[in-house]
Amino acid sequence: MNIKPLFDRVVLRIEKEQTSNIGGIFLPDMSKEKSQIATVVAVGNGGNIDGKEVKMQVCEGDKVLFSKFAGTEFKYNGEDLLIIKQTDILAIIKENNNG
Repeated sequence: MNIKPLFDRVVLRIEKEQTSNIGGIFLPDMSKEKSQIATVVAVGNGGNIDGKEVKMQVCEGDKVLFSKFAGTEFKYNGEDLLIIKQTDILAIIKENNNG
Protein backbone atom coordinates (compact mmCIF):
# COMPACT_ATOMS: atom_id res chain seq x y z
CA MET A 1 0.00 0.00 0.00
CA ASN A 2 1.32 3.42 -0.91
CA ILE A 3 0.05 5.38 2.11
CA LYS A 4 2.12 6.49 5.12
CA PRO A 5 0.29 7.81 8.21
CA LEU A 6 1.93 10.55 10.23
CA PHE A 7 3.19 10.40 13.82
CA ASP A 8 1.20 7.92 15.97
CA ARG A 9 -1.47 7.13 13.38
CA VAL A 10 -2.27 3.63 12.06
CA VAL A 11 -4.23 2.66 8.93
CA LEU A 12 -6.51 -0.37 9.34
CA ARG A 13 -8.47 -2.65 7.02
CA ILE A 14 -11.57 -3.71 8.95
CA GLU A 15 -12.46 -7.40 8.73
CA LYS A 16 -15.77 -8.27 7.11
CA GLU A 17 -18.50 -9.69 9.32
CA GLN A 18 -20.25 -12.93 8.44
CA THR A 19 -23.55 -12.41 6.64
CA SER A 20 -25.40 -15.16 8.53
CA ASN A 21 -25.49 -16.44 12.08
CA ILE A 22 -25.02 -20.02 13.29
CA GLY A 23 -28.63 -20.93 12.48
CA GLY A 24 -28.16 -19.85 8.88
CA ILE A 25 -30.41 -16.79 9.15
CA PHE A 26 -29.15 -13.90 7.03
CA LEU A 27 -28.89 -10.58 8.84
CA PRO A 28 -29.36 -7.29 6.99
CA ASP A 29 -26.39 -4.90 7.10
CA MET A 30 -28.35 -2.35 9.14
CA SER A 31 -28.89 -4.83 12.00
CA LYS A 32 -25.21 -5.73 12.35
CA GLU A 33 -22.57 -3.83 14.29
CA LYS A 34 -19.29 -3.08 12.56
CA SER A 35 -16.38 -5.33 13.41
CA GLN A 36 -13.79 -3.97 15.82
CA ILE A 37 -11.15 -6.36 14.50
CA ALA A 38 -8.84 -5.18 11.72
CA THR A 39 -5.50 -5.75 10.04
CA VAL A 40 -2.82 -3.06 10.23
CA VAL A 41 -2.05 -1.80 6.72
CA ALA A 42 0.36 1.06 7.48
CA VAL A 43 2.02 2.55 10.57
CA GLY A 44 3.39 6.03 11.31
CA ASN A 45 6.85 6.62 12.76
CA GLY A 46 5.77 7.67 16.25
CA GLY A 47 8.08 10.30 17.69
CA ASN A 48 7.68 13.17 20.13
CA ILE A 49 3.95 13.88 20.40
CA ASP A 50 2.64 16.48 22.86
CA GLY A 51 5.98 16.38 24.70
CA LYS A 52 5.97 12.60 25.13
CA GLU A 53 8.03 10.02 23.28
CA VAL A 54 5.69 7.60 21.46
CA LYS A 55 7.04 4.28 20.23
CA MET A 56 4.89 2.32 17.82
CA GLN A 57 3.71 -1.00 19.27
CA VAL A 58 2.03 -2.41 16.14
CA CYS A 59 3.45 -3.49 12.79
CA GLU A 60 1.99 -3.95 9.33
CA GLY A 61 0.10 -7.24 9.17
CA ASP A 62 -0.85 -7.31 12.88
CA LYS A 63 -4.45 -8.21 13.67
CA VAL A 64 -5.84 -5.79 16.25
CA LEU A 65 -8.90 -4.97 18.33
CA PHE A 66 -9.71 -1.25 18.25
CA SER A 67 -12.03 1.11 20.12
CA LYS A 68 -15.58 1.16 18.77
CA PHE A 69 -15.92 4.85 17.90
CA ALA A 70 -12.30 5.59 17.02
CA GLY A 71 -10.80 7.08 13.92
CA THR A 72 -11.83 8.35 10.53
CA GLU A 73 -13.09 6.14 7.72
CA PHE A 74 -11.87 6.87 4.19
CA LYS A 75 -11.66 5.28 0.76
CA TYR A 76 -8.27 4.70 -0.89
CA ASN A 77 -7.86 2.92 -4.25
CA GLY A 78 -11.46 1.72 -3.96
CA GLU A 79 -10.86 0.15 -0.54
CA ASP A 80 -12.60 1.19 2.70
CA LEU A 81 -10.00 1.92 5.39
CA LEU A 82 -9.83 3.46 8.86
CA ILE A 83 -7.11 5.72 10.27
CA ILE A 84 -6.77 5.89 14.07
CA LYS A 85 -4.30 6.90 16.75
CA GLN A 86 -2.27 4.03 18.18
CA THR A 87 -3.81 4.70 21.61
CA ASP A 88 -7.22 3.67 20.18
CA ILE A 89 -5.89 0.15 19.57
CA LEU A 90 -6.90 -1.98 22.54
CA ALA A 91 -5.03 -5.23 21.82
CA ILE A 92 -2.98 -7.18 19.31
CA ILE A 93 -4.62 -10.49 18.49
CA LYS A 94 -2.25 -13.45 18.25
CA GLU A 95 -3.55 -16.54 16.50
CA ASN A 96 -3.13 -19.69 18.61
CA ASN A 97 -2.04 -22.53 16.31
CA ASN A 98 -1.91 -25.19 19.05
CA GLY A 99 -5.18 -26.80 17.91
